[in-house]
Amino acid sequence: MQRSESRDEDFTAFVLARSARLVHIARMLCGDAALAEDLVQTALEKAYLRWDRIELGDPFGYVRQAVVNQHLSWVRRRPWRERPSGHAAELDQSLGSYVVDPGVAVDRKLAIAGALRVLTRRERAVVVLRYFEDLTEVQTAATLGVAVGTVKSANSRALLKLRAAPELSGSYVGDQS
Repeated sequence: MQRSESRDEDFTAFVLARSARLVHIARMLCGDAALAEDLVQTALEKAYLRWDRIELGDPFGYVRQAVVNQHLSWVRRRPWRERPSGHAAELDQSLGSYVVDPGVAVDRKLAIAGALRVLTRRERAVVVLRYFEDLTEVQTAATLGVAVGTVKSANSRALLKLRAAPELSGSYVGDQS
């Protein structure tokens, strides 16, 4: 009985510490706040069932991969015409800002959200994992279950699209470049 209580406490501590970051990743992947929470919830449900094995390794990496897999499964199941209902401002309120002016930060977040929407699901996943989660190409490939070359080519295509995105072509107050 005590083993089960310890397991529950460990899992609860993990969820409290990491769920916000997992929702952040899911929101950047899918662009919809409610769907992001659903993806994370499903991934956490599956992780709980395997928690004894997961917690010995890299629990965050495992659950992050489960969130990405849930997102990819959702993309495959949905009708092609269906779009997430989330507004660009909802994509993520914590995309990060290096400026002091809140108005500029909001403009930057909206621009990033708009630019991410033009990417394919694989390109978006690669960009989110590589640049927002700071994973290496090898780690990104392992998380997505693809070859490193696939990550490199998807990243290259995504960066070309992002460089050409009109949303990101303007300069922002506070930019250092």
